[in-house]
Amino acid sequence: MTKYIVVSGGVVSGIGKGVIASSTGLLLKTTGLKVTAIKIDPYMNIDAGTMRPQEHGEVYVLNDGGEVDLDLGNYERYLDVTLSRDNNITTGKIYREVIEKERRGDYLGKTVQIVPHITNAIQDWIERVSKIPVDDTGEEPDVCIVELGGTVGDIESAPFVEAMRQFQFRVGHENFALIHVSLVPDMHGEQKTKPTQTTVHALRGLGLLPDLIACRLIVQKPLEDATKAKISMFCHVSAEQVVGVHDVSSVYHVPLLLQSQGIVQFLQKRLNLTSLKLTKEMLERGASLEKRWKELTKRQERLLDDVSIALVGKYTDLQDSYMSVVKSLEHSAFQCHRKLKLKWVDSSDLEPETQVTNPAKYHDAWRDVVSANGILVPGGFGVRGSEGMMLAIKWAREQKIPFLGICFGFQLAVVEWARNVCGLPGATSGEFDKDAEHPIIIFMPEISKTHMGGTMRLGLRPTVFQPASEQWSKVRKLYGGAGKIWERHRHRYEVNPAYIERLEQSGLDFAGRDEKGERMQVLEMHDHPFFVGFQAHPEFCTRPLNPSPPFLGFVAAASGEAVLQEQLDIQLKTFKPPHPEGAMVDEDILRHSEPLPRGEEVLLAGDQ
Repeated sequence: MTKYIVVSGGVVSGIGKGVIASSTGLLLKTTGLKVTAIKIDPYMNIDAGTMRPQEHGEVYVLNDGGEVDLDLGNYERYLDVTLSRDNNITTGKIYREVIEKERRGDYLGKTVQIVPHITNAIQDWIERVSKIPVDDTGEEPDVCIVELGGTVGDIESAPFVEAMRQFQFRVGHENFALIHVSLVPDMHGEQKTKPTQTTVHALRGLGLLPDLIACRLIVQKPLEDATKAKISMFCHVSAEQVVGVHDVSSVYHVPLLLQSQGIVQFLQKRLNLTSLKLTKEMLERGASLEKRWKELTKRQERLLDDVSIALVGKYTDLQDSYMSVVKSLEHSAFQCHRKLKLKWVDSSDLEPETQVTNPAKYHDAWRDVVSANGILVPGGFGVRGSEGMMLAIKWAREQKIPFLGICFGFQLAVVEWARNVCGLPGATSGEFDKDAEHPIIIFMPEISKTHMGGTMRLGLRPTVFQPASEQWSKVRKLYGGAGKIWERHRHRYEVNPAYIERLEQSGLDFAGRDEKGERMQVLEMHDHPFFVGFQAHPEFCTRPLNPSPPFLGFVAAASGEAVLQEQLDIQLKTFKPPHPEGAMVDEDILRHSEPLPRGEEVLLAGDQ
């Protein structure tokens, strides 16, 4: 029987449930268990694909093309698993499924209601998805972590809370545990427990009793024993059931913080995890993971040398918009033995108009760019800030500063080259100007022009390196010298095939293309320390112990030529793709196996 651990939150949203859920799963993996995860988002959207980054953080893309909540990225990175779109439950998905059943007559004329039909659909979904293998063992998981998004007491989360109340009886007491994450404010040095008392009272009133209360302190001061005793007394739990999660130097220390408070031993006892039969190989795998994770955190604390990266983006006002990009840079910096210094630069601030309207902001932005060891331009949509991005790209290209362009950044690097090297001043993207003189970037022919949700080129796709590229391509070496690689895509525009020959004749190398050789997917300059663009989003497949190759090469190049050469040598010998073997197939097979979109999607109000 699968064991279920539900993680709920109280007092405020964004309290850190995702990191605590991921950390708990990681700790259970270190004991040898197989762990999967499900994220519940109570919003009405079918998925996260149509949301603005400033609205809900980044849209995380899975192998199957699912556009999901960024917390699934936490799960994949911490647990080293590969999830599917069904691991993200939304109110929209559940209601759609129930309404489709009602339209088919599956309910035999009964009145369809929140209870039992919606709550049963939620429970059935969780039970089904929790049994799908997610790691390289190919076996059913032992434990499923279920994170309930939002805050207990929200109107939209009420059906999910009720479903969890029922679910605890469906699976049995020994197979269900609840971790409730609450805020403990520190007011002038005094830790206040009243918010936690109130949220636990509300939770108990809804029929759920917390097995563990994770007290989140947004200061670097640990939970005091007196505070723990007070929460224990007023929340009807023992002191060992109260754990503190204060701010630490890095989120990678959170698992060790929880481990030091006995959370593993408590869950083993509460869920009778010791009754699960673990083979010698599983125990060794868990012990190896624990050892490598501890080495990672210790190494991080001893880092002395810095590497500064300027992230030139459109959504820098909400840093969660680039969550996976930041994690990729962190993982790469760890491996290069460097401390990451990230400079957030709003691309609009680099444009000449800002020099007139706000000179101080303009000069601050350019100071960050020109002083950085490396320049990164991530994904995005719309014309706003694109000229500033191209100015940063031009600086990196001409000044020989290591550069990495992702998706939108890749496309703008091609446009910048067309303008300033090919001599095409009218070059631009069809996304900005449908009647452009030189549309270097065009709308992909098979993409819907009327529906935005789930209609892009999405999911894991292969890239084939061009002949003889093994002799010069740094990117290929970063992937262990492989001739074909797989990364996740999310785009609806591509490089115009009509301009490929002219671009290449002027010296721009497209080292990687799709299997038919028609779509440009990796650009790389020969005579540059590191100038690389990816049409894909390699940040979605990074792991703390296995960094994304393009990001690793970029950070290594920004750290110095010797560091880059060292990492190239290591990658050639040790690189292993993070994808399951069965997922790395030809695109024709992927295309025929993709699920058909269900229902009508919402038209996105595009970012301009």
